Amino acid sequence: MREAFHDELESVYSDLSAICGQVKVSVERATQALLTGDATLAEQVITADADIDHRRERVEDQAFALLSLQAPVAGDLRMVVAALRMVSELERMGDLSVHIAKIARLRVPEVAVPVDQRSTVVRMAQIAEGMVDKVVRIIADRDTEGPEDLRLQEEEMDKLRRSLFTAMLGDDWPHGVEAAVDLALLGRYYERIADHALSVANRIVFVVTGQAAAVS
Repeated sequence: MREAFHDELESVYSDLSAICGQVKVSVERATQALLTGDATLAEQVITADADIDHRRERVEDQAFALLSLQAPVAGDLRMVVAALRMVSELERMGDLSVHIAKIARLRVPEVAVPVDQRSTVVRMAQIAEGMVDKVVRIIADRDTEGPEDLRLQEEEMDKLRRSLFTAMLGDDWPHGVEAAVDLALLGRYYERIADHALSVANRIVFVVTGQAAAVS
């Protein structure tokens, strides 16, 4: 009975890693759509979100079944509850990718990101994509060291977002209100993807050690 329980629990975590991989693809495609004004690619991101939602529901069903039928305790209970929280955060990361894609689609045939802010947005996207990619491996390997690297990347993300706001609020901002609103939202979306990625990684530390990850 316990062997079957642990097999099902491993299946839940395998699904979490797979969902995270889907989120990574969504972030990459949403960013490409944003930077190129590709409406078709933006639509692909928006459409693909339904599959992420479906897989989240599957993980939730599995986790609730384990809770109700197996009555896990101690470390096993910790893993099930953490899985429920992580899948919610992964779904939210997918939703944020959709928000990015919708900004891209809204501005077609133009590109939403002004040329002089492109490098900042590109770097934010690179950090978000890299963090999500690392979380795929953190989940799969139960890596308790990975979150420290993610904390450093999140700090860089925060600095980049502040630099966007500094530019937008400057007296010499040349791009108007519409572009400022787009950038403010984009900065928030990429920052929140990073926040959720770090949170998921920290939950893996809790799953493995039973202790909350250290916060720098």
